[in-house]
Amino acid sequence: MHRITRTPLAALAVAALGQSGPAAAAEKPLTVVELFTSQGCSSCPAADRLLGVLAKRDDLLPLSVHVDYWDYIGWKDAFAKPANGNRQRGYAARFQLKYVYTPQMVVDGAYQAVGSNENEIKGLIEKASADTHVAVELKRTGAGAEVVLPASQLEGAAEVVAVYFDRKHDVKIKRGENGGNMLSYHNVVRKMAPVALWRGEAKTIQIALPQDKDGGEACAVLIQMQDSRRIVGAARLPVSGS
Repeated sequence: MHRITRTPLAALAVAALGQSGPAAAAEKPLTVVELFTSQGCSSCPAADRLLGVLAKRDDLLPLSVHVDYWDYIGWKDAFAKPANGNRQRGYAARFQLKYVYTPQMVVDGAYQAVGSNENEIKGLIEKASADTHVAVELKRTGAGAEVVLPASQLEGAAEVVAVYFDRKHDVKIKRGENGGNMLSYHNVVRKMAPVALWRGEAKTIQIALPQDKDGGEACAVLIQMQDSRRIVGAARLPVSGS
């Protein structure tokens, strides 16, 4: 496990979800698994492989979120963005961690563990899937898409976060800790950004779809509580390819 030490961060208050729309009981909700990883981290390939296994499950939305703070070791991760590291530091605050580290998996924004610990990760997924979720619909509308949210009882506000990602990349690592290895990455996040704030009212939100090759092959939305960072709903939509 690679880690960067941070000063202690104050805990964030946990916001609870009251009730979800009626469709939530009829269809199993997606559980979101974010893997914070780096091509320059020798501890990460095992977690990357586990994410590939999880990506085969219909009930999960696994995301490979690449961070850039290991680039100095000798290999620049082409998928890493400063914003991804900032997102992980937000989780460090939420979990009262003194450091950020790779590989880390965060499940529904509510639970975290070392990303290569398969048994613990599967236990957290089972735990998160039993939590209450909002029924989210994401559907294509011409050149864009729309997010349909039912009236729900929320304690606080939630961010509607658009995520654009590629299904798979195989990368030959030429230098650094993984130098000489061909590594595979699944559901690689290319862009993640909040598009709206939601307080539980019935709402339809328009979002753009990527228009260039670096924008991502697929699109998803996360409904993430602003204070606790818990993800209370998610949906996905293919953008291009099969």
